[in-house]
Amino acid sequence: MQTPKTVLSIAGSDSSSGAGIQADLKTIHAHDCYAGTAITGITAQNTMGVQLVEAVNPAMLNRQVTAILDDIGADAIKIGMLGTAENVKELCKIFDRYKPKHIVLDTVLLSTSGKALLQKDAIEVLRKELIPRVTIITPNIPEATFLLGKEIETIEKMLGAVEDLTNLGCKKVYLKGGHLNSQQLCDIYYDSEIQKHLKLYSTKVNSRNTHGTGCTLSSAIASNLAKGYSYEKSVVLAHKYIKEAIQNARYLNIGKGKGPLKHL
Repeated sequence: MQTPKTVLSIAGSDSSSGAGIQADLKTIHAHDCYAGTAITGITAQNTMGVQLVEAVNPAMLNRQVTAILDDIGADAIKIGMLGTAENVKELCKIFDRYKPKHIVLDTVLLSTSGKALLQKDAIEVLRKELIPRVTIITPNIPEATFLLGKEIETIEKMLGAVEDLTNLGCKKVYLKGGHLNSQQLCDIYYDSEIQKHLKLYSTKVNSRNTHGTGCTLSSAIASNLAKGYSYEKSVVLAHKYIKEAIQNARYLNIGKGKGPLKHL
């Protein structure tokens, strides 16, 4: 009998399968873990963008999450799109009860196409109530800019931003540098408990297939944590995985817009 490591993805559904729950499933299984899911909302979207978003109610979210935690369990949890303030608050209650060891929060505020994936009144709840309860957040530069209220245009400003983000209550931050105006990109991981910065470099890939990179990265980090790796090792392995998934997707021809990564 084998007992695989388990990852619970709490996120929205992407009908094009490039991001959200569908990308999480592919990523988690690519890391040889077993995935449980709790769907926070349904989106109608394709490679051209998001057309419609409909959140589930808090009772349904609660039943999905607790059904998995009570039976299969979760060695790590990944959180993506949450949709509403009520859903954010519901998760906080669940985490206070179950006290998961590893919680990776991808601070999803907008889709790549600019569609709001978190209601305005939910953003402050996420900032004040959920972020202090998770172990690591993985914002991109626009999300970090929004959370901090200041521009982040350079690697030097990213170094300051990760420290500022831990002041929101989480101890670890992985700030994605894909929006830097440079061919040489840099992600920064920061652990406030040991005050250590880690720079992870990559070269920008000339590809339109970058849909779901944030979902994929956070799921990869959660999978590595579930397998017992340290936080630093988990982010290093996830960074390597996402680079390969982007590189290998360059020649995929799926849809008319931003296509998916090659997760497998």
